[in-house]
Amino acid sequence: MKTQRGDIPRRLDTPDPAIRFYLFHGADEASSRSHATRLLKAFGAAKDAMEGGAIKSDPAKLADEANALSMFGGAKAIWIEPAADEIVAGVEALLEAPGAEHPTIAIAGALRKTSKLLKATEASPHALAHISYAPEGREYENIIEQLCREHGLAPAPGVVSRIAGMTANNRELARQEVEKYALYLGSGESDPVPLEDDVVDRLGAGTGDVAFFGLGDRAMVGDIAAVQEGVDAMSANGSEAITILRAMQRRIVMLAPMQARVAAGEPASAVISSMGRALFWKDKPVVTEMLMRWSAPRLARLGERITDLERRMMFTQLPAKSAIGEELLAVARIAQSARRR
Repeated sequence: MKTQRGDIPRRLDTPDPAIRFYLFHGADEASSRSHATRLLKAFGAAKDAMEGGAIKSDPAKLADEANALSMFGGAKAIWIEPAADEIVAGVEALLEAPGAEHPTIAIAGALRKTSKLLKATEASPHALAHISYAPEGREYENIIEQLCREHGLAPAPGVVSRIAGMTANNRELARQEVEKYALYLGSGESDPVPLEDDVVDRLGAGTGDVAFFGLGDRAMVGDIAAVQEGVDAMSANGSEAITILRAMQRRIVMLAPMQARVAAGEPASAVISSMGRALFWKDKPVVTEMLMRWSAPRLARLGERITDLERRMMFTQLPAKSAIGEELLAVARIAQSARRR
């Protein structure tokens, strides 16, 4: 069966005993993995990894493993990642079996509507399929706020937005960040501990893909040299591209209402000052610069271009590194030539 987005928390926290196969799919694999981990916890089960290739070569193997005794006698859940149509024969055999002692959890990326695996899952009363869309804007910040509450943290104004920007809509990365701060501060659920900017400065994500999340900022202030240097430093396959685009989208969403106030006659400096701690102090100079270079119509067009580029990267074979490089350089040139207020 197919589950609805609002129904997924209940499905994960109180699993239906009749469901023996769970398929989490969609472009946001981090969210799919987070859902699967939450389900695993609800089952109180140990992860028993199984490769799709093994199921393809022996479709009966999945049903056999789902009914086999756990090596250590406890609960287990079969975990298949990545999952694709190659496992559909094994899944069909599992769903047609009289029952299953252990659940199976499969994580796939984006699947077409014509996917045999997706169709088989949605058609069975013993299976559940859920598509993961990346949370955005306030929805994503709500997720981070909930994570902070669960880990006994009371974030200062602006801190949640900073974590959201650093983790670029990656729910799993956000969870890791919050857990890191909670461990450092020794927080507890009964007495929330303040999470201030200085802790984020000291411990915040700064390696891997998230190190590139500020590259869009450099493009939006017209720093062509920094953009070129950043693009050159990217991996060959451009795996950081979506991180950069998501960060730019968040920046555009933040700038739009501020730019409306500037267009109405308020000085950019006054708009920045009115933001208080909701805007991290280190970001104030670059945000001021953006307000001077990006009018509301230009911001709207940029948002459309960024969204379109992300969509094409996710659903086509567009070369990510060259595509993001060309876009960032184009943005930087526009910003550099923009008439300053």
